[in-house]
Amino acid sequence: MREIIFDTETTGLESKVDRIIEIGGIELFNHFPTGRTIHLFINPEDRKVHPDALAVHGITDDFLKDKPKFGEVVQEIRNFFEGARWVAHNATFDMGFINAEFSRLGIEAVPPELVTDTLSMARRKHPMGPNSLDALCRRYGIDNSHRTKHGALLDSELLAEVYIEMIGGRQTALGFGAVAKTQVNEVVDEGPIEVVARPRALPPRLDADTAAAHGKLVLAMGDKAIWNKYAH
Repeated sequence: MREIIFDTETTGLESKVDRIIEIGGIELFNHFPTGRTIHLFINPEDRKVHPDALAVHGITDDFLKDKPKFGEVVQEIRNFFEGARWVAHNATFDMGFINAEFSRLGIEAVPPELVTDTLSMARRKHPMGPNSLDALCRRYGIDNSHRTKHGALLDSELLAEVYIEMIGGRQTALGFGAVAKTQVNEVVDEGPIEVVARPRALPPRLDADTAAAHGKLVLAMGDKAIWNKYAH
């Protein structure tokens, strides 16, 4: 199964008017990174970067002036994601922008059933939170000390590690390795099993008073009491 762990940076928060200015993605196959990535900066055309967004990602209007427009890279994006699940943290936000960009170009929206939201996963798994990407990195011991600003590719790399931890991918892989060495139905003859007598008997678990009370109860039941079968 192919999955693309991705993130976007935008000019602002409103998908109907703001634009994507950066997209980064990491390819996973059966929950393991393949080494394939996508990373693009995109010219938002006539939309300026909002100061609040600039404070988050640090991508300036001047930096974006010579970058390609979304329509010029859309096929590269679609080719990279083709046949894969779209996996993002707070996917509603990212997919809102992706589908808005597609709509401007007359491209069909990505179906919701192809999208995985790791924020929703984290809220189910850790209902007491917090569940931001930074908080999840701390929870799973993932080093994010180099994350001073949001960046689409860096955040995708961190999210890929978090996602693998959340689904137990590493532990599952170790388990599969063990199964591969010995078939489930294979009978392994390890030779006779040696039974060694205890050098010292275990102490009784009943005290004298409890044992006497039990014996009195069995006696009252008569000869047909099932306990008589175990009497010594």
